[in-house]
Amino acid sequence: MRLKSSHGARLRGAWLHGAWVHAAWVHAAWVAALFLAAIVAAPAQAPTAGAVAAARELIVVKGGALMFEPVIPGVIETAKNSLVPTNPNLSRDLNEVAAQLRKEYEAKKAELVYEVAVIYANHFTEQELKELVVFYKSPLGQKMLREEPAALDQSMKRAQDWSADFSDAVLARIRSEMAKRGHPL
Repeated sequence: MRLKSSHGARLRGAWLHGAWVHAAWVHAAWVAALFLAAIVAAPAQAPTAGAVAAARELIVVKGGALMFEPVIPGVIETAKNSLVPTNPNLSRDLNEVAAQLRKEYEAKKAELVYEVAVIYANHFTEQELKELVVFYKSPLGQKMLREEPAALDQSMKRAQDWSADFSDAVLARIRSEMAKRGHPL
């Protein structure tokens, strides 16, 4: 029997109202974390050009390059928005400059993909990267790319429900143990 508590309901409500994000954002966060971790941990030696090329192909095959599409416009928009509150009369000009920069910096996406490719090349050998590319180009690899976002999304939702149930059970157990000590909660 599942215990109903206001704590568990609040926990479930918090989860339902934004604690879990779409699987694509989870994947993007993972890639970004990997990117930042690799910057901090300097590699013993630079990867070969072949390894970087294979890593870049892997990123493209997996759709990773598309995940970086919002990065440059997002950085520009954030920078612009940081100036608007103190310069509200310049909103029109700031919008125009931001639009200009979006066009001007469009080519920077390739730079970001290259940086991420170097990270992958630091974690996998050139041969491993080539094998991964072959896998992701295979029918099973393509199915993995199609189905993994839904599987991750369903997994996150299940983990959310499971943790809410577990929270209710833990809270009931704490109350029981505290009651044994003369502290009914």
